[in-house]
This record gives sequence, C-alpha cells and structure tokens, in this order.
Amino acid sequence: MSRLLAAWQAYRLRWKRRELIWRAIRARHVLRPVMDRTATIRPGDVLAVTTLRNEIAHLPGFLDHYRRLGVAQFLIVDNDSDDGSDRYLADQPDVSLWRCGASYRAARFGLDWAGALLMRHGHGHWCLTVDADELLIYPRHDTRPLPDLVAHLDRIGQPGMGAVMLDLYPSGPLGTADAPEGAALTERLPWFDPGPWRARRVLPKRNLWLQGGVRDRVFFAGEPDRAPTVNKLPLIRWSWRQAYVNSTHSMLPPRLNDLYDGPGDPRLSGALLHGKFLPDIVAKSHEELTRRQHFADPAAYAHYHRAVAAGPVLRGPQSLRFQGWQQLVDLGLMGTGEASLYQNR
Repeated sequence: MSRLLAAWQAYRLRWKRRELIWRAIRARHVLRPVMDRTATIRPGDVLAVTTLRNEIAHLPGFLDHYRRLGVAQFLIVDNDSDDGSDRYLADQPDVSLWRCGASYRAARFGLDWAGALLMRHGHGHWCLTVDADELLIYPRHDTRPLPDLVAHLDRIGQPGMGAVMLDLYPSGPLGTADAPEGAALTERLPWFDPGPWRARRVLPKRNLWLQGGVRDRVFFAGEPDRAPTVNKLPLIRWSWRQAYVNSTHSMLPPRLNDLYDGPGDPRLSGALLHGKFLPDIVAKSHEELTRRQHFADPAAYAHYHRAVAAGPVLRGPQSLRFQGWQQLVDLGLMGTGEASLYQNR
C-alpha cells in the first residue's frame, strides 16, 4: 500500500470514528432514565453495558453470571420490552436502566445507545459490552473474577480481550431444552460445534472476520459469506475516544482490532457462551420476520428466520458436549496468554 493511500485511509477512519462518537453523544437525548444508580459507580468498578428487548428468559441467569464474575453495575437500555424485562431490571439494586422506543436498526443495532452509556459512564473503566444472551467465560473464570482479570491485563499492557462467540444448542429440535427453566445455560443447551473456522483480516480497519460454528454449518452452508461473524471484543478499558463499529465485532481506532486473532490465538482470550437457541428462539424468529430489526438487509435473512422457526435439530456428529473452560483451552478456542502471571495472582 502506498504511503499516500495509507494516509488517506487513516484520515477517513479518524472522521468515521468522530462520526460514531457524535452519534453516541446525540443518542443520549433519546434515552429516558427509568432507574439511575450511576452515582454509586466507584473508580475501578467493572461495568457491563447491554441493550435489549424482551429478554426476561435470559435476565436472571445473565445477572447472576456477571455478578459472580464481579461486575459492579449494569448499564442497560430497554428497547420497549413488553414481557416485563423493564420492571424486573428496575428492581435490581445494581442496575441502571434507560428506556428507548426508537428503532434498534436505525441506532446501528443499539450501538449508538450503548455508545452513549460508555461515553458518559465508562471512560476510564473496564467495560463489558455484551448481549443479554451472552455469558463471557475465560481461563480460570471460576476462581479469578473480572477484577483479577483486568488487573492482569493492565499489568501486561493489554487494553482489551477478545472472545469467540460459541452458539450452544439442545439435543432435540429448536424450541426445546435439555433441562428446565432455571437450570444453568450449559445444562439447558449443552452442545456446541468446535469448528471449523474461517478467519481473515479486512482493511482498512484491520478487523477480524471470523465465521464458523453451528449456524454456519446448518443455516448458511450454501451461502457461507452470509454466515454470522463470531469474533467479538467484549471487554475493553474504555475511553471516550473509542467506538464500536459493527456490534462488538470491530472497533476504532483500528489498533484495537489487533487484540484478537480468533481461535488459536495464544493471547489471553475468552468465549461468549451464546444462549440464542433457548426455547423462546422460535417465537422470536417469527417476530423478527415482522419487525425486521436485526439485519441491515432483513429480506436477505428471512430464509434464516424461517429455518430457525421451523425448529430443526442442530446436533450432529461433530457436536461436543460443553465441559468447562479447560475444554475450550484444550480445543484452542481460548488462549491463556502469560498464564503463570495470571494463575499465580
């Protein structure tokens, strides 16, 4: 690449980042506070930021998981839920809640709203930006909570941690679960695909484009380029100068995208256990065929929602039963990095 072209691309990316930051500033005006407990945030607190709609089935497990990991406060935007999610969240002592009735798709699939909260409350904090159906795990998460993890990342000068999104699914057809409501996610949806994965870097942002897993295998076998992107950068030491570009798959400035190379990366990384395929997925897929809020080109993905709503069986010969974080390390799906420093903390 010529120096002139590199300079031009860098200039365009700076302006893109400024545009996204400005969108986040403007988005604050559409968020209506329901319960604001942000005055209790302390220096050094790890924060979780989420935008959601109708996730009551996920919320108890979501909050319990991240509380045990050491999240101090949850900053949540509710996009006009009508299933009681907003009432449930407003009653939680560590949740600050805002309500917004605007278009999820027009807000860059909620990124503008999340960006507003990250800018206002996240600067200088380690922030976990996740969906309500995503549970982050990482090596030794059961004995090393997030404050230990981020202290280690600070010590080694790593400003964030990447993760592969691992779709979990039941033994039987979609719309069923292997354990009753209230059981752990990995008991209700105990299976996952360990691969294969396809990864490449995309210029000029240098963002990773990782595809693979069960949705790729079952729903996009004939159109692999349309398969979901399954790499994320969910845990970042936040600065108001940063912005997520495409969900939490990519960021600006571009150097942050270099933090994660996907499965096989030896650096410390995690996995987002994805509970998308809990029994309510069938009803949600029917709804999305009408709402059309989750893809930039909803018509192109209508076949996907119809296929999910049909309730197929996803388990196949390549499926593995989830056994814990060590299994994912052994499979190369998570890296341990400078493990001795982290383990001996």
